[in-house]
Amino acid sequence: MIKRTDYLNELNKWKDEQVIKVVTGIRRCGKSTLLEQFQTELAGNGISREQIISVNFEALEFEELLDYKKLYAYIVDKIVPDKKNYVFLDEIQMVNDYQKAVDSLFIRDNIDIYITGSNAYLLSGELATLLSGRYVEINMLPLSFSEYRSAKTDGSDDAAFADYLRLGGLPYIVMLDDANEKADTYLEGTYNTIIIKDIEERQKRKDKGGKRNINDIALLKNIARFLASSVGNPVSIKSISDYITSSGRKVSQNTVSEYVSALVEPYIFYPVERYDVEGKQLLKQNQKYYISDLGLRRYMVSKKYYDLGFSLENVVYLELKRRGYRINIGKVGSTEVDFVTEKSGSITYIQVTASMADEKTFEREMAPLKAIKDNHPKMILTLDRFTAGNYEGITVKNVIDWLLEGV
Repeated sequence: MIKRTDYLNELNKWKDEQVIKVVTGIRRCGKSTLLEQFQTELAGNGISREQIISVNFEALEFEELLDYKKLYAYIVDKIVPDKKNYVFLDEIQMVNDYQKAVDSLFIRDNIDIYITGSNAYLLSGELATLLSGRYVEINMLPLSFSEYRSAKTDGSDDAAFADYLRLGGLPYIVMLDDANEKADTYLEGTYNTIIIKDIEERQKRKDKGGKRNINDIALLKNIARFLASSVGNPVSIKSISDYITSSGRKVSQNTVSEYVSALVEPYIFYPVERYDVEGKQLLKQNQKYYISDLGLRRYMVSKKYYDLGFSLENVVYLELKRRGYRINIGKVGSTEVDFVTEKSGSITYIQVTASMADEKTFEREMAPLKAIKDNHPKMILTLDRFTAGNYEGITVKNVIDWLLEGV
């Protein structure tokens, strides 16, 4: 079991605060394990097991608690009077009208609530309306390279990183013996589980008056493959629609938009908006989409689409997200900066490239950063170790070293 220290620190930071702690993220990224690790810490710090009430809604033993009234009654019956009780509700979106039970539990003085969900709808529907300002979201990602390396201590950092790019960071993959042989089977099961369960949950919402009807698995997977193969490239709803139409099936842009949302909501993909650095404004067209796990991308996409530079860009995006940065794609005149990041009011511009050894590549990557006239930090991350250094205020750093710094 890999200890997810950063996320545990976040939970500890919010422990006993009068907010609901909501852990979100793609299925199998480690949310359930995180809750188990946190419960172990609580027990180690003097909290009795009777004060810890935990329900995993994917376990058959709790099936009857999928009714919110029964769930509420079950929790209330287990509360230890005159002591703080720690309630953990794992995959809460499976409970019909879960927000009613969560809200009723939240208003009790002696309950500290932690919930997880594998779909962004969790915080865009009635729960968000009911609990506006009363919850904090902790978005969980698969293993960072630093976490992966802590579990895979043999071999060099470079060899471990090559495996990380190929296998991804889903925790169970890392713990598998002969992961190279078993990875595809596991990733196939994970991918199909995400797709199918999300469709089921969406259909339930439609039955309750929702507008979406995502029932064409073939179309959903086709769009997913397109987004996975387009990582690092600007994408519009029109370009996706045109691609599907060119393959022999006509589909409207409205339908494509709904299906793209169906892939974003379960945290398979993260959309990133473009930002005009000179005009200081967000641009409405051509977002980029990054995938939550490169192992899933390798499973989904033909090897002919593999591109080391775009894979690196995806890794850097996820790491910036882990570190708490707000991230946009930067437009600088007719050129582009891979990432414009902001944290605590500090802006950094970042380029990502596999190698800087070639002179033309060196100049191409430098050019957009040189065109930015402000004094915010500028950095290029690369696998190349020979060009590391500082060039006219632009820092060139090895990406593996940067990932292992973990700051």
